[in-house]
Amino acid sequence: MSDLCYYLTPGFHQSQGVAHDVIDPATLGVVGQRVEVTGAEAEAVIARVNLAQKAWKRVDAKTRAKILHDLAGRIEAADFRACATLMSREMGKPWPEAIGEIANVAPIFRYYAEMARDEAGKIAGTTQIGSTQYVRYEPLGVSVHIMPFNFPILLMCWTVAASLAAGNGCIIKPAEATTLSTLEFMKVFDGLPEGLVACLPGGRALGEALVGSDHTHAVAFTGSVAGGRAVAMAAAAKMKPAVIEAGGSDPMVIAASAPLEVAAAGAVTAAFHMSGQVCTSTERIYAVDAIHDAFIAAFVAETQRLRIGNGLGRHEIGPLVSKAARDKVMRLVADAIAKGAKLECGGRIPPGLETGWFYEPTILTGCSPDMEILSEEIFGPVVAVVRVADFDAAIEAANDSPFGLGASIFTTSLEEAIEASERLEAGMVWVNNPMIDNDALPFGGWKASGLGRELGRQGLDAFRRSKMVILDHRPVRQSWWYPYPDDWFPDQEGGGRKHS
Repeated sequence: MSDLCYYLTPGFHQSQGVAHDVIDPATLGVVGQRVEVTGAEAEAVIARVNLAQKAWKRVDAKTRAKILHDLAGRIEAADFRACATLMSREMGKPWPEAIGEIANVAPIFRYYAEMARDEAGKIAGTTQIGSTQYVRYEPLGVSVHIMPFNFPILLMCWTVAASLAAGNGCIIKPAEATTLSTLEFMKVFDGLPEGLVACLPGGRALGEALVGSDHTHAVAFTGSVAGGRAVAMAAAAKMKPAVIEAGGSDPMVIAASAPLEVAAAGAVTAAFHMSGQVCTSTERIYAVDAIHDAFIAAFVAETQRLRIGNGLGRHEIGPLVSKAARDKVMRLVADAIAKGAKLECGGRIPPGLETGWFYEPTILTGCSPDMEILSEEIFGPVVAVVRVADFDAAIEAANDSPFGLGASIFTTSLEEAIEASERLEAGMVWVNNPMIDNDALPFGGWKASGLGRELGRQGLDAFRRSKMVILDHRPVRQSWWYPYPDDWFPDQEGGGRKHS
C-alpha cells in the first residue's frame, strides 16, 4: 500500500493531494507520509458511494447479514500485526493495546448484522378496521464518520457496522495522526460491493466539506467538545442527524467501604490507560475523608509500578500523541500546583525520555474547584484528587461539571452502588469495574459530552429513518371524507354534532 492514497472498495487509489510527514511521537522520526485528498477527489468519491448505496439498500436483510458476517470472518482471520505496529508508531499506543483494539472489532459486525435482520419495523394496533398500520425503517443514504486518533479502528467500526447494517454507504475521515493504520485496516472491506465504503484522509477542511455536502446524509463524530459543537451545528444546518461523542472529564468516587487495593489498581487503569488519552479516562477522583490517605498511598504505589517508554517495547505508558497535547497537560498541572495542589507523584518529563512527548503518570491531591484541571478535559496521564466528607458530598462534587460522559465508583455497599447509578449525571456508570463497554448497550454522554448514542439498538437507529405506512387492503369510501354530511354542521339554533 502506498502512503499517498485513499481507499474506495475494493482497493486503493493514488491521490493528487498535499502530502504530510507522519511523525512517531516516541522517537520524532518519520513513519511515512499521508495525503490530504483534493476537493475534486472527495466529490468524485461521494458520488461513487451514493451510487453503490442505491444498490446496497435494495439487498435483502438476510443477504446483507451474510455479507457482514463474511466481513467479520475476514477480520478474524487476518494478520493485523503490521496495522498494530503502524498504530503504535503513529500515535504511541502500547502494542498490546493496539492489537487488542483490532481484535475486538469483528463482533460488532456480527451483532449489527443480526440486529438489523431481526428488527426492521413495528405493526401497530390499528385505528380503523380493514387497515394495516406499521412503521418500517430505511437507510439514510451515505454516512460520514469523522474519527479520533485514540481508538481509530474500534470506534470507526462501531458506527460503520451499524450504518452498513442499516443499508447505508460509508465515508470515513481518519484522524490525521492515525491515517496510515486506518488505511492499512481498510483492506478488510475489499469484499464489500464496489464503491460502498471509502476512507478519505484529510484535515479540518475535508471534514467540513463532507459534513456540508448535499450528498451525505448522516454524521458520526468523535473528538473534542469544540469540534463536536461545530459538527453538530453544521449537520443541523443541513438537517442531517448526527451522533456526537465529545469527550469528558470522568469522575470516580472512592467510597468509605471500597476495597482499597482493588480501588487503587482500578484507578490506575482508569486514569492512565493509553496515557490518559481515552474519552472515558478517570480525570477526577473524589475520595471520602475516612479512607483518603490510605487510598492515596495505595494509588501512588500502584502508579509507580508502571513502565514508561516506546509503545513497541514492554511499557504500559507510551508518549502523548503530540507536543500540543503534552503542553496542555503541563499547563493544567502547573496551574493546579500554583493554586495549592500537592504533587504526589509524576509531574515531569521522565528522565532519559526527553525525545518524544512523554510525561509521567501524575497524581495531584488537595485539588479545588478554582483549578482549571477540574473543569477542562485533561486527555493525558494526570488525575486530580479531591478529599470529600462523605458519599453524598462525593456525588454532588462529581456532578459539578459541564461534562457527563462516564462516571465510576468503588464501593462494597449495595445501597451506595444503586444510589450512585441513579444519581451520577453521566451517560454511563461503572461500579467496581471502570471503562467497560458492551456492543448491546448504548455508549454516549450527557451534557457537553455529546448527542445520540453508539452501540446497541440506539446505535443502529442513528443510521436509519422511520416511515409510517397505512395500508387499507380493500379500498372503500371512508365516512370522514369530503363532502361532509349536512348534519355535521351546526343548524341555525346552534345544534349539530358534538364531535366529527
